[in-house]
Amino acid sequence: MTLAELLLTNLAVISGAMLLLWLISIPIRNASIVDIFWGPAFAIVALVGWFLGDGDHDRRTLLAALTAAWGFRLGMYLALRNLGHGEDARDARWRKRIEDTGRNFTWHSLVMVFSMQGLLVIIVSLPVQAGQLAVTGNPPGVLAFIGTLLWLTGFLFEAIGDWQLRRFKAAPANRGKLLDTGLWRYTRHPNYFGNACLWWGLWLVACDAPGLWWTAIGPALMTFLLLRVSGVTLLEKSLVASNPKYAEYPRRTSSFIPWPPRGA
Repeated sequence: MTLAELLLTNLAVISGAMLLLWLISIPIRNASIVDIFWGPAFAIVALVGWFLGDGDHDRRTLLAALTAAWGFRLGMYLALRNLGHGEDARDARWRKRIEDTGRNFTWHSLVMVFSMQGLLVIIVSLPVQAGQLAVTGNPPGVLAFIGTLLWLTGFLFEAIGDWQLRRFKAAPANRGKLLDTGLWRYTRHPNYFGNACLWWGLWLVACDAPGLWWTAIGPALMTFLLLRVSGVTLLEKSLVASNPKYAEYPRRTSSFIPWPPRGA
């Protein structure tokens, strides 16, 4: 199987899943359900590559296992957090802006939410897909080992950060307060930092096979999204607007890369 064939196959699978999600979102008026599918979509891409790819079995399996473990954990976490709480506030405001101008949010969401996220999944996962087709005749080597360690570091940062935040928010005494302990003492976004790390780790695993350096497009795009689009920038604007206490936190705490707090 060629990379183009695998990409088109995965695009068809993810497009079908996104179309189904979009149809579900219409009667419940909740486009945010796409967020729950973000991680599992990557897991599906990796599993399709594992079944259809003809690259070295060990590398193909490693890439599929790491991607699926991350994707399903993230999906389960977001499902537990989001289901039953309605549409995300940011999506609800976006829906209102579109509808206030007389446009149809249903068709807008198909293109700008569901289709766009499906395309991003295919691009970001380039290292996984290309790595599953690489034939070297050798088992995973040093780069794959380093990449797996980086993936594990990122996975733990994301999972522990999410757990700490969920536990903090569950305590009524913390209502209106900011989480600045645990991993959140060293970075304002340990989950986003972990996400970036694990995708660069997957890229290193793929690069254990020669000629796949160009798939850095995937983790580079993911890092850009985390830093400038749907992650750090967007979230911090919302936090500053909703919680005046947040203004002090950025002055002492690193935005992304973990670092001892200033003045500690």
